This record gives sequence, structure tokens and C-alpha cells, in this order.
Amino acid sequence: MTDWHLKTPVAIFIFKRPDTTQKVFEAIRQAKPLKLLVVSNIPPANKPDQAELNAAARAIIERVDWDCEILKNYSDTFLSAKDRIYTGLNWIFENVEEAIILEDDCVPHPSFFRFCEEILEYYRDEPKIMGISGSNFLKGSTRTDYSYYYSLFPNLWGWASWRRAWQHMDLEMKLWPEVRDQGWLMDILSDSRAVDWWSNVFRAVHENRTDTWDYQWVLSCWLQQGLYVVPNVNLVSNIGFGLTSTHTRDIYDWRANMPVEAMSFPLKHPNFILRDSQSDSLVLERYYYGSTTPNLLQRVSREARRARSLIKKKIFARK
Repeated sequence: MTDWHLKTPVAIFIFKRPDTTQKVFEAIRQAKPLKLLVVSNIPPANKPDQAELNAAARAIIERVDWDCEILKNYSDTFLSAKDRIYTGLNWIFENVEEAIILEDDCVPHPSFFRFCEEILEYYRDEPKIMGISGSNFLKGSTRTDYSYYYSLFPNLWGWASWRRAWQHMDLEMKLWPEVRDQGWLMDILSDSRAVDWWSNVFRAVHENRTDTWDYQWVLSCWLQQGLYVVPNVNLVSNIGFGLTSTHTRDIYDWRANMPVEAMSFPLKHPNFILRDSQSDSLVLERYYYGSTTPNLLQRVSREARRARSLIKKKIFARK
């Protein structure tokens, strides 16, 4: 990658975690994008203790030491997670046609940037492809020798997309009642268990019982019959699991701090655009179903990780 230079704009969402922000920023600094878009929330007035953390996170952006145009979208009033990310993404795609997007706890492998840039260019005018994921949850279970596969499920721990795709985003899920009542999820998913799981998720989001934006994006992609490109190796590690996280709070979750691998170049593109339903089935079991109702094996594995962590702490304390 010594003769490759990143041209695609990079966007980062920051808030109140300067420790993880610094690590993500360092990865971006190594990639040296020519344009950096920064979106920041601000803590609510009743949490003044978070103001210093927010200021520290914002200060990290001032350390840009390469030739780079910096655009900032800093909120001066507190917004919910849903509204801050949604309005931030609107702003990003108003300013650029395509972007590589990271949150403040998602640390990418250096090859993530080149992978995203090449896929953005390759599928720029292909409406079937709605975006590119950086994460792979298959733990080495690959079906082909291609560099990536096509999935129904956009994982957004480091991703990339185009303005032409984001224009279809419907935060209010206006079409969900019709999709629900006419049984369209079965046509999309072809699996009754998946239909039940996603129906429950979409219902909670549509009724504003869940403060999120990503499930709305999933449905928006599906209604365009869209697919996501997923690398055959994991390119992003989420280091933000813990009590300060909005959603990912279990530090013993198997998805926390997943190791990353290098993507090999040149990329080997598939000869056809078809969803890999076998890989999607594995992701459903491991990522979606397991994240809410862990089975016995998952619970045992989680307890084992917790036990190993406690043993390490005791050994360290003795030293």
C-alpha cells in the first residue's frame, strides 16, 4: 500500500470519549484523508461532568497535522443518538457525494480505507449496492475466495456509502405499516424466525421505544432491494463496549475488541451480484439473535471470558 493514497473523504462522529476517539483519530491520521468531516454532539445541561470529556474529544481534531480540509458539524444543544447521527449523516452527504464513516469507538485496520475507496468507485453507479461494511462476524467462515460477499445486513461499525444511497433513508419508517401488514418481510427474509425477530425490532423503533437510527437504515435499504458489501476479513474493531456506551455495554460480549486483519489487494471481485444467504444465516445467529437472547453456549463462553478477566486482575494485583 506504499504507492496508494486516500482520496475519499472520511467522516468521524465524536462525543464524550476522548480515549477511544484518540485511537480512531490516529488510524485516520495514518490514512491522511484530504477531507475530514467531523460530527459532534454536546452533553445535556444536566450533565456538566461530561462537558470536559466532550471538549477533550473535540480538541483531538485540532491535532490534524497533514494537508487536510476539515469540516465541522458541532451541535450546540444536546440531541438524542438517533437525531445526532441522522442529522450528521444528512450533513455529510450534503457536502460530499461519498464518504468513509467511523464512530469514535470503531478502530479500523489501515487497509479498511483502501478497501472502502475501491468498492465505492467500483459500485458508484450500481443501485443494488447501498453501502460497504467494515466488520465481518463470520470468524473465518468464508464461502468463496472472493474478497467480499453481499449481505442484507449492513453492519455500521465502520462503513461507507454514497449520497445516491442515503437519499432513500426514511427515519420515520413511513412504509413500515404497509410492509408489516402485507407480510413483505417474508418476501425479503424467507425465514419465519428472522421475520419475527425483525418485526419486533422494527415495531419498537417505529413506536419510538428505541433511540436509534440504524434499523431505519436497514429497512430503507431493503425497500430498495439493496445489498451491502461485507469484507471476507474483519477490518474494524469496536473498542467501545462498556458502561459509557449508549448501546454496547457488556464488556464480555464476544463482539467487543474483535481482532482485525489486513485485506489483500488487488481485490478479487465476485462475478455476480447475489446475496450470500448462508453467510447471512450465520450472522443472524451470531450477531443478531445472540446479542439479545444468548443461548447456553454463548452464556458459558461469556462467563468464561469474565472469569479469565477476573483471574488476570487478581494476578496483576498480586504483582
